[in-house]
Amino acid sequence: MVHGSFRSLSPAGLLIDDVVIERDRILIIARCHAAAGECPDCGERSRRVHSSYERRLLDLPSHGRTVQLRVAVRRFRCAMPGRIGTFFACLDLHHRPSVKPTFLPPVDCPRRIFVERLHETVAGKSARRTLRLDAIVHHLGVALGGRPAASLARRLMLPVSKDTLLRVVRRHASRASRDRSPLHVIGIDDWAWKRGQRYGSIICDLERRRIVDLLPDREPATVEAWLSCHPEVRVISRDRGGGYGQAATRAAPQAVQVADRWHLMENASAAFLEAVRRSMRLIRMALGNITIDPALLTHAERLQHDGYLRREEAYGIIRALAKTGTPIKEIVRRTGRSRKLVRDIVRGGGGDVFRCRSNLLEPHLAWLDAEWSAGCRNGAELWRRLHKTAGFRGSLCVVAEWTTRRRRAESAGSERLRKPPPARALSRLLSSERDHLTKGDAITVARIERAVPVLVSARDLVERFHGMVRDRDPHALPAWIADAAGSVLASFGKGIVTDRAVAAAAMTQPWSNGQTEGQITKLKLVKRQMHGRAKLDLLRARPGAPT
Repeated sequence: MVHGSFRSLSPAGLLIDDVVIERDRILIIARCHAAAGECPDCGERSRRVHSSYERRLLDLPSHGRTVQLRVAVRRFRCAMPGRIGTFFACLDLHHRPSVKPTFLPPVDCPRRIFVERLHETVAGKSARRTLRLDAIVHHLGVALGGRPAASLARRLMLPVSKDTLLRVVRRHASRASRDRSPLHVIGIDDWAWKRGQRYGSIICDLERRRIVDLLPDREPATVEAWLSCHPEVRVISRDRGGGYGQAATRAAPQAVQVADRWHLMENASAAFLEAVRRSMRLIRMALGNITIDPALLTHAERLQHDGYLRREEAYGIIRALAKTGTPIKEIVRRTGRSRKLVRDIVRGGGGDVFRCRSNLLEPHLAWLDAEWSAGCRNGAELWRRLHKTAGFRGSLCVVAEWTTRRRRAESAGSERLRKPPPARALSRLLSSERDHLTKGDAITVARIERAVPVLVSARDLVERFHGMVRDRDPHALPAWIADAAGSVLASFGKGIVTDRAVAAAAMTQPWSNGQTEGQITKLKLVKRQMHGRAKLDLLRARPGAPT
């Protein structure tokens, strides 16, 4: 007799005959409690036992030991093969002479012998693990992947290999893909297989907040083929890229296309930044920094300045060819430059002298000036003091470069080396409220506004556009498009005219691509966990699985 405490170790539907406790495992010997088996083909129940065999299953560990089930499984003879059905049909007619003696067609069951199935809560067909253990294995594979999940499984007393974990994840994903509810609102965006080289497409169900599918590329034909298989889609949220818009227009004309609100605002800010970059020559003149003394530059700044001179020489050739009326295609052929670069230069673009990030020392310049005036001229010592007192996280090279520039400026006879801020910093200053600026920044902004008034109108247009998106006011869009046509933001305005319906839908519809961006972040995490070697089916399975 088996003690009652061990009965809870066995899954439902089994009768325990014996329990053997060994040093590293618990062996449970059990059998099915059903008296008869049901044929999987004809559904007839049979008690005619043909033979039996032993089926071994792994179960959840218990008390620091692995648990193994040995289940005695019987084979039955089907009660309804063709000749037996004919025999019983004739026998029935013999005992009822009043019925006209007509022979019924034999019941033809192709299966002669079948195996009794375990209960649906115990294990599946041909499985070597119980369903509850298989569920744990699946969740480990979804959460951690192959090797990390296998390492954790060993600590949990689950003897599962990394390949088995991935097979379980793929198997559950294939089952889930066959049972999917209709899609009505989707978000689509691209994600990087390998940044800058190869991209795919991600499709999310925005109503249920989950990944629907991953496509191997971002070609319009691929997206169009997927949308053609889902005619129930009613809303498509996307970025302002042309490929997804073309595919949605062709394959899903019934769907409302919605632009992502964050991308709309970011595109407007990027257009203003480009306008600032094109006006850097006028900005340097306004700030009195039109000439640059190479003797006062550090080694890194000198390299940037030399590259700027080489670029200006090449850009001068492009501008000269454009003035003579040479087409862009011919300029590309003669100079060997990319079409995008030639188009930007012809439209008035160009690079700044110092294309650098904002300096990490900007919040600490007043403190450094005070220490320098107090007599501390050693870069390493200044860096140590700054790190200790102000919690500065930058490297020693940043402070050392500042001391070099300051020392060279003093040897040249000026108090400080004056360099205009980069275009990105100026764009931020021009877009900030005046109350949030320091006195020096406010003076810089006032000089730029007085010398370059086109940037003031461009800034006002960007602020108006941001206000429209925040307030969800599509009625102000026509007036904004008319005002932007004659400004430095005319190129951005033309793009809005092309996607006017999509931009207006972004201000009226509640959907946006924020969920899709979050799923892309999750997908990036999975790619890094798997060292970038996961195939498309596994990438579909892991981020798309419910957690």
